[in-house]
Amino acid sequence: MRSETLFIADLHLDGNEPETIQAFTQFLENRATQAEALYILGDLFEAWIGDDDEQAALIPVKSALASLSKQGVSLYLQHGNRDFLLGTDFCQATGAKLLPESQKVSLYGTECLLMHGDSLCTDDVAYQQLRAQLHNAAWQQQFLAQPLAARYQAAASLRAQSQQATQAKAAEIMDVNQTAVVAAMRSHQVQHLIHGHTHRPACHQFDLDGQAAERWVLGDWQSQYNYLCCSATDWQWHCFDA
Repeated sequence: MRSETLFIADLHLDGNEPETIQAFTQFLENRATQAEALYILGDLFEAWIGDDDEQAALIPVKSALASLSKQGVSLYLQHGNRDFLLGTDFCQATGAKLLPESQKVSLYGTECLLMHGDSLCTDDVAYQQLRAQLHNAAWQQQFLAQPLAARYQAAASLRAQSQQATQAKAAEIMDVNQTAVVAAMRSHQVQHLIHGHTHRPACHQFDLDGQAAERWVLGDWQSQYNYLCCSATDWQWHCFDA
């Protein structure tokens, strides 16, 4: 009987990095089959310009996800800041369930909040303004109506602007804001939060209204393949080689 749940985020899969794609498909075909659920908390892909974009290099990813869900592993997905245009077609093809920006779940009796994490980086005002634009339904509809070539060009421009802006910002500005963290956890009445986005894997422990609280930050897959495994007895980091 499966009695554990796995969490990953920030894989940033891209056709130009086949080794990471291979590592992920192997993870899905082996380790993930032993779990009862897999949660992908955003930025599965480096960029996603619409479900109609059938990149040949990413077909094995969709196939492996579909195979995993068909084996009875529940598959959940949240939008990241890179793949916020993942939609219903992708979910239908893979068997994934798309979760809202903030999702409260019960992990073997422990109430926990799941987020990608970028909305918690409130000190980065410029990014939050851009995020609001990109998540606007009218903007997304207009963007998706463009030909694929135009969308590719726009996505490349956005990535270049993002990289340039990131280089000019202090690291602290791009991290989550603790006040925003506390507000989100209070709103959902939880003492545990799991998120990604910052690429700073750690477990932060702090006091929340007189009770012990934890914020688990998932690592990215650019430096080390990793996942968080939660069971009824413990929560543990795991790293592996492809």
